[in-house]
Amino acid sequence: MRASERAYRALRDDIVEWRLPPGTLLAEVEQSGRLGVSRTPLREALGRLTAEGLTTAGGRGVMVTAISLADIDELFELRETLEGRAAALAAERGEPATFRRLQAALLAAPALVTGDTPAVEDYYGLVSDLDAAIDSAISNSYLVQAMRSLRVHLVRIRRMAADNAARLTAAAAEHAAIAEAIADRNPRLAQAATTLHLHRSLSHIKATSTSLHNTSTSP
Repeated sequence: MRASERAYRALRDDIVEWRLPPGTLLAEVEQSGRLGVSRTPLREALGRLTAEGLTTAGGRGVMVTAISLADIDELFELRETLEGRAAALAAERGEPATFRRLQAALLAAPALVTGDTPAVEDYYGLVSDLDAAIDSAISNSYLVQAMRSLRVHLVRIRRMAADNAARLTAAAAEHAAIAEAIADRNPRLAQAATTLHLHRSLSHIKATSTSLHNTSTSP
């Protein structure tokens, strides 16, 4: 793997997982040493991150982009447009058996997020499987690329919200409903189920992200 690609992936993961929170200054000397790369590949990596909106270049240098309530509203507006259309296309073009299997797995998902040792990442893995199945079904590379670019920001935002068993259980049912509508080849219902899920997700994120106002401006 090229040094610039390695640096890009490491920095992107750190930003998405909040190991580098909003407002963090990514000093070249410090990050080069931390990642074990020279400044040239680091600059290439930072350029890619800035193009994706994860970092911002300013007078002080390159910083991790802040997130505000307005940002979240705008991302979900775009998400509703893209994912709703994608779900409808998947219902028209996808293989029903694939989504029937995903429906069954998502209906069983509450067992992953309850109990003494919840496996939350396993649940999110099922959600990723549904995303991947939709991406494959729609046969539209431009729409897939747009959604993949958006998902990086959505994972970052998700880390701001408090995961709890009640919400994750409800979300699993919502995802199962999306998979069921696609399996039934019902585009309108698939789009409506997606819209409902996104509305409830946005409400949950806004209600539980108590640190939003502290992170919406750079230090």
